[in-house]
Amino acid sequence: MYLNNIVEAIGNTPLVKLNKVTDGIKGTILAKVEYFNPGNSVKDRMALKMVEDAEKAGLLKPGGTIIEGTSGNTGMGLALAAIAKGYKCIFTMSDKQSKEKQDILRAVGAEVIVCPTNVAPDDPRSYYSVARKLNQEIPNSIYPNQYDNPSNSAAHYETTGPELWEQTEGKITHYAAGVGTGGTICGTAQYLKEQNPNLITVGLDTYGSVFKKYKETGIFDENEIYPYKTEGIGEDILPKNVNFDLIDLFIKVSDKDAALMTRRLAKEEGLFVGWSCGSAVYGALEYAKEHLKEDDTMVIVLPDHGTRYLGKIYNDDWMREQGWL
Repeated sequence: MYLNNIVEAIGNTPLVKLNKVTDGIKGTILAKVEYFNPGNSVKDRMALKMVEDAEKAGLLKPGGTIIEGTSGNTGMGLALAAIAKGYKCIFTMSDKQSKEKQDILRAVGAEVIVCPTNVAPDDPRSYYSVARKLNQEIPNSIYPNQYDNPSNSAAHYETTGPELWEQTEGKITHYAAGVGTGGTICGTAQYLKEQNPNLITVGLDTYGSVFKKYKETGIFDENEIYPYKTEGIGEDILPKNVNFDLIDLFIKVSDKDAALMTRRLAKEEGLFVGWSCGSAVYGALEYAKEHLKEDDTMVIVLPDHGTRYLGKIYNDDWMREQGWL
């Protein structure tokens, strides 16, 4: 039994019980460990789906180019799909993303264009704008736009949701995930809520992002937007993949709390995960302390792998520079 190419290895990732970081918390806390995907992140699922749906729609033809704005992980998934299917890739990234992410994308054959972080989304220098412009200029190219592309949520409705339902034998009562593009949390939540309408979905946000206030007030408050360090979580826009009706509440987690929890997951659970995984676990456990009952089962999505952050949160010198150690 063998796979025909690397993208056939996407999905069916393990569900692992958290034991140490959950001390004193009632109920069962499980982690969906997405770094077991071949590109080491949850984004492999939707990257493949976006490419396959573009092919079906006739938007992507042989020899074409995939152009996307990414914080790294979606780019990796798209690059693997491109290798398997014979496409070229150009990715735009903001300059706050780790050097490792840029190097990894170049290693798998992508061209990477680094853009400034601290500009408005509609600024021509932003990584969103640069990707759009390249797509207009390059023939036979697609700009999947993971933020608004329905294939993103659909991938999780079709794979992540059913996997969690099956792996917990239908016992899942709470589902927690970081919110960036919204695809992972909303696609999965839609499937799970169809199986169990009482399921609670907890969205993890970061300080400097608009989601929590928007959910609670319906106001898009630009004063909520300011630079933060955690990668792959929170937004300064409202992606179409974020369906606020599917997310019951948001909890904000600071850069520092997220970084320290990420390191605890490595040390205490043997889960060498990425930075936003710490955000997800820290925020979910804050909720669980107050609300989880003995027979509840909470699943937290851990989106990516620690190798993406060796120069940052896993580097003691960098952590001391932030004043976090």
